[in-house]
Amino acid sequence: MSKYKTNNSRISYKELQEQIEQFRGKRDELNKKTKEYINELQEIETEINKSLKTARDVYKKKRDYWNGKVKLLKKKKIEYKNLLDNLFQETKKIQNQRKAEEGVNKYVSIKKIDNKIENLERIIETESLDISEENQIVEKIKDLAEEKQKQLAAQQNDGYYKLERKIEIVKINLNKIYEQLNKWSNKSQKNHAKMQELYQKANDLKDKKKRVEEDLIENKKAADKYHMQFLEAMRKRKSLDRKTRKSYRGKGRGKKGQRPKYKRRASSKDKELLEKMREEKLATALEKQKAGKKLNLFEARLILEQNKS
Repeated sequence: MSKYKTNNSRISYKELQEQIEQFRGKRDELNKKTKEYINELQEIETEINKSLKTARDVYKKKRDYWNGKVKLLKKKKIEYKNLLDNLFQETKKIQNQRKAEEGVNKYVSIKKIDNKIENLERIIETESLDISEENQIVEKIKDLAEEKQKQLAAQQNDGYYKLERKIEIVKINLNKIYEQLNKWSNKSQKNHAKMQELYQKANDLKDKKKRVEEDLIENKKAADKYHMQFLEAMRKRKSLDRKTRKSYRGKGRGKKGQRPKYKRRASSKDKELLEKMREEKLATALEKQKAGKKLNLFEARLILEQNKS
């Protein structure tokens, strides 16, 4: 097996071929890993966009809707509380006026009348009475019942009792408002919590994306390193092959070796064309990334190189 000298060391053709296979294998393995990182990044980006969209378009809208209803209901609550305060002030004013009028209550308590009627009815049921006594009690009950109806009729037209009925109605409505406020506030809070949960999920995914991007960059550097080593080994093997063929032609046929062919240097026009093509490919890759579409390895590298620069 022939050997040649390079970098002050000798290496066989077989060893060189083994290096080529080793570098190629490691490079391809890392390139495969790069694709996996790119696919993972695309999946993470899709999840981030999904979380943010759901947070904004679903739960934020629901939260704002219930917040709007709560805001209007709070205004209504304030109106009813002000109305209730005014009614209380009016009743207090009437009470003060009544106290100033000879210190005598204008109306007899309906409850007291009912108690008197019940006592009289109990006497009829429990005591032994003759006809005249029983008739007298029945007449008293009849008079008390008439007095009760008069008092009820008078109270219905009295301003104080009208105010009391209004106060009861306002209190009932206020209780309903408080119940509704509690219900709608809970709905708003639940949707707000869901929205915050999705925003936090998006932030966690962004952190994960950053770590994956760092791993991708390191993986790409390692892949590029093995690729350069692979190209260098290929160059050495080609040089060895050329020397071997030249030696064989010199010994076998005595012909002069052919002049090496040189590659034509790329003109500035060619460079401009290549740069333009690269920019177009980069723009396409960025559009695909923004749309959440899958990138190929070349497109992913273009984006990574741009971010690195």
